[in-house]
Amino acid sequence: MKYDRCKTLFKDDGFAKLQNAKILLLGVGGVGSFALECLYKSGITDITIVDFDSYDESNQNRQMHSELHVNEIKVDALKTHYPLLTPINQKIDREWIESFDFEDFDVILDAIDDIHAKLALAQKCYKKLISATGSAKKIDATQVRSASIWKTQGDPFASKIRRELKRRKFDRNYRCIFSAETALTKEKGSFMAVTGAFGLAMCSECVKKILRTPLKD
Repeated sequence: MKYDRCKTLFKDDGFAKLQNAKILLLGVGGVGSFALECLYKSGITDITIVDFDSYDESNQNRQMHSELHVNEIKVDALKTHYPLLTPINQKIDREWIESFDFEDFDVILDAIDDIHAKLALAQKCYKKLISATGSAKKIDATQVRSASIWKTQGDPFASKIRRELKRRKFDRNYRCIFSAETALTKEKGSFMAVTGAFGLAMCSECVKKILRTPLKD
């Protein structure tokens, strides 16, 4: 059966937790699309995805299913591959985050690029949050790490986030996926081995977080 090996690994109670989890995934690009694939194939299907973009040819080096859906809206295209998910075609900015109700979700996955949105999200949802930092400009997937935002290293984007959070007197913890590798270029080049590793690491952290929580009634 489809999930037999997942059930063997997670045991009955653990797999039941995954199937009962409600996930919000913000951004379904090079990082988020791999997180989505991993979550769905692990038995987590109650997933709401939010993104406002459409696929173009430049996405095809790093984004799941992008070559099949050029010029199509991402969240609608992904619904055809993951029929149980809920798509929201929406630009994720600070104003949307401040107005959106995150209460019903067990875990919130941040795979967006907008620093203002990321900061607003951290301040509002840090207890449920797993956030990706910069995955571009790097080639070594073995240097992808998971740590508290305050222990991230080797990433100027993460450094800027830490600096801005301190400026706002935010001192809470949340989990981040980052790469300790030094950037190889100033241009925004990307490599699927790294962006995909970010997404898979995000899925792993999400699964671990769910397994640590009590089983819902």
